[in-house]
Amino acid sequence: MRQLSVEAEGTTRAGPEVVWSLVANANTYPQWGPWNDGGYRPPSTGPSHEGSVQWLRYGRRTTSVEQILEVDELRRVAYTVVSGIPVKNYRAEVTFTPTSSGGTSIRWAASWDKTLMGSLVRRKLAQLYPDIVAALVAAADQQVAPSARH
Repeated sequence: MRQLSVEAEGTTRAGPEVVWSLVANANTYPQWGPWNDGGYRPPSTGPSHEGSVQWLRYGRRTTSVEQILEVDELRRVAYTVVSGIPVKNYRAEVTFTPTSSGGTSIRWAASWDKTLMGSLVRRKLAQLYPDIVAALVAAADQQVAPSARH
């Protein structure tokens, strides 16, 4: 089956450990991203690990439930959507690549089967993914020591 995809990229002055601290815990996503709430099923206060199930609420009606598929700490996390948005075979990866200046390049990309509903979802995610990456970059940049900002 044909695939649909979205992706967004950005670069922060913060190192991978700072970016990882923001992405590794779904409980903190509403503090830096466009989500209203987030957490784990069952509830957890720790970071994501392979097999964990996280949920993120966007707006009043959309709650995406995701299962973490792979974790390569400080480098990459891959997940799939279990429920909440009408997509089939959704797989996303968030990758962090150190830059020569000590910062981090971020790439958030997803693909899923091309269906009618999947096409509608793509339209929304094509707008949302750049916002998510921009918010992540801004949150990471805020954590950079003032002397490292210049």
